[in-house]
Amino acid sequence: MPEPIIDIRALSLAYGEGESRNVVLESLDLAVARGEVLVIVGESGVGKSTLLRVLMGLSRPSGGSVAVHARPDCRTPMAMVFQDARLLPWRRVIDNVAFGLEGSGLSRGQRRERARAMLALVGLSDLAGRWPHQLSGGQRQRVAIARALAVEPDVLLMDEPFSALDSFTREGLQDELQRITAETGKTVLFVTHDIDEAVTIADRVVVIAGPPGRIAAEVRIDLPRPRLRRDATLQDIARQLRAELSRRSAEL
Repeated sequence: MPEPIIDIRALSLAYGEGESRNVVLESLDLAVARGEVLVIVGESGVGKSTLLRVLMGLSRPSGGSVAVHARPDCRTPMAMVFQDARLLPWRRVIDNVAFGLEGSGLSRGQRRERARAMLALVGLSDLAGRWPHQLSGGQRQRVAIARALAVEPDVLLMDEPFSALDSFTREGLQDELQRITAETGKTVLFVTHDIDEAVTIADRVVVIAGPPGRIAAEVRIDLPRPRLRRDATLQDIARQLRAELSRRSAEL
């Protein structure tokens, strides 16, 4: 691999001291290539979301190192999309998308132009003037993705962004994410507990088992896009990952 955009080495994170010490992540090594869609899967409580918080600078590791090799001219190395869209209810859709650009030095017109371009990218150009409460759950998540992309991050972090949606909407957004990453070339770290979702969108799947969270397995998925969920090879990979998770859980 050429120089990775993210290079994590011997990462550990623990809370508390003495008998109350809780080790969340331990001796975790992970390199992410520029333009890669890497999906992290694992059971609840193994530190998947914590890892994203460390990358965003919201949690401080106890040991190891995290290096992010963003472009020299990149103002925002990373942006996050959460499970909840977290839209501001008093702002229209276009102004929610432009929110992260405030303080960037762009004029209001330039911010809105960027927001319109991102709404077009996620297929919501015609909803720019609506209020968040007028949107479906899937539309709100598309707005959240547009808002994250508007700040032009090198890396898009996604913390189970589709898990609260119904299966039909979730699958539609998985397809949309494949299209968006193909068009933008963004590096994506996507956290999920859904293995079918993981193999559908990933270039590489990393399994974290624990606690404490450690990398237990990884698999590269060299299949063309867009991917069909009923593809036999894709289903075989999903079965292998489920078996690996079950085996690792039995060992703990």
